[in-house]
Amino acid sequence: MTNHLSRLIERYPVLAPCSGDISSAIALLHALFSSGNKLLVCGNGGSAADSEHMVGELMKGFMKPRKIPAADAAKIQKSGGTHGAEVAVRLQGALPAIALTSQVSLNTAVANDIHAEMLFAQQVYGLGRKGDAVLGISTSGNSRNVINAFIVARALELKTIALTGRSGGLLPPFADVIIRVPADTVLEIQELHLPVYHALCVELEERFFPG
Repeated sequence: MTNHLSRLIERYPVLAPCSGDISSAIALLHALFSSGNKLLVCGNGGSAADSEHMVGELMKGFMKPRKIPAADAAKIQKSGGTHGAEVAVRLQGALPAIALTSQVSLNTAVANDIHAEMLFAQQVYGLGRKGDAVLGISTSGNSRNVINAFIVARALELKTIALTGRSGGLLPPFADVIIRVPADTVLEIQELHLPVYHALCVELEERFFPG
């Protein structure tokens, strides 16, 4: 168990039964980003907000500033001169992640022209590449648009991580890793989802941006 995961369990002892699955998610995501692949994140309602939140922590500095590599900074400076140097100084290292909830025009078009249950599956089909992963957040585990996204992901050889409640709902058969927080109401499940994905982000940041 990593130091960050140990601290998570100290602060939220109720999450102790999830520690093995959280470790598995960390390992999967570490391998994903080490290979240059990307993470697609999705969910509905409050879980849509959590999807956006998680991507925000991955795509820029979270607990620490992430200085970009000197070689990248030199290329950017060369491309823009003085202004390029200012850009390079302000850029931060990123772990490539996309919140599928962000695509308002696309999602409303899919809902109107195809079906709301296809919102995320359509994007996984268009954006996903072998080696990528989909992280689906669903308090019930029964969100059809998340399940459909996982079905497409599996067909395209993407990994899948589910973050859900105690029962897991219908998602477990479609997930490579499933983190079932020990709660049963939407309120309590969502309260435990946030520290879990924060722990994932902190651990990944520490591994990829140790300086």
